[in-house]
Amino acid sequence: MDAADGFYERVDAGRFRATEATRGPWDAASQHAGPPAALLGRAVEERPGGRTDMRIARITYEILRPVPIGALTITTGVLRSGRSTELVEAALVPEGADAPVMLARALRIRVAGEPVPAVAAGALLPPPGEVAVTPFFPVPWETGYHSAMETRFTDGAFTELGPGTCWMRMKVPLVAGEETRPLDRVLVAADSGSGISSVMDFGRYVFVNGDLSVHLHRHPAGEWVCVEARTSVDAAGIGLADSRLHDEKGPIGRGAQSLFVAPRG
Repeated sequence: MDAADGFYERVDAGRFRATEATRGPWDAASQHAGPPAALLGRAVEERPGGRTDMRIARITYEILRPVPIGALTITTGVLRSGRSTELVEAALVPEGADAPVMLARALRIRVAGEPVPAVAAGALLPPPGEVAVTPFFPVPWETGYHSAMETRFTDGAFTELGPGTCWMRMKVPLVAGEETRPLDRVLVAADSGSGISSVMDFGRYVFVNGDLSVHLHRHPAGEWVCVEARTSVDAAGIGLADSRLHDEKGPIGRGAQSLFVAPRG
């Protein structure tokens, strides 16, 4: 299947095959964490018997190992179910493996039957239509996550050190032949916070996130999601990438990544 068709091809209800569009910038055989994060989020929403009156308000990922490009199986289960909330777990297992490489736990909250006052603090950002397309940092292969996402920085750049603010838009659907959903758009972008706000030279240091947490008070409207990110690193080599997430109507939530930082070599 052509990578231009989507990040994944659905094999059946719980099985998918990754395309080259999922390839990350560091290893030709491994995925960027954004697409599998979005795929696990979709699996939580599609869980058989799942309640339709609930929405994901928080989802936390444990990235146990690099996610290989290939066939994947996703399983889901309910850890806790109540009247107003439920906790759902999803696991991603590569074909031929006996253990997951990525886990997700999602808190779903019941949508209010009657409207409540909507309050969202934060200024609107310059819209993506007013910002030039920003290239990704140099990647040694032509096709991958970097070519499947459109990026437009309003502050900073992938090639500049320090905080950054970047609008992101999927060029291909998450699953080939299927409609792209609002949750897909934010989860496929949220793992990019540490790259958008990198504070160290990629050539001299590695900074790898072993987790990702996304809190959403609102799912995005429209095709664009903005990641406004800042990274802090302690001398002990432990860092945090903290992101404010937006759409063109305003803030929608936050993302956070714990980082392992060390010199290369």
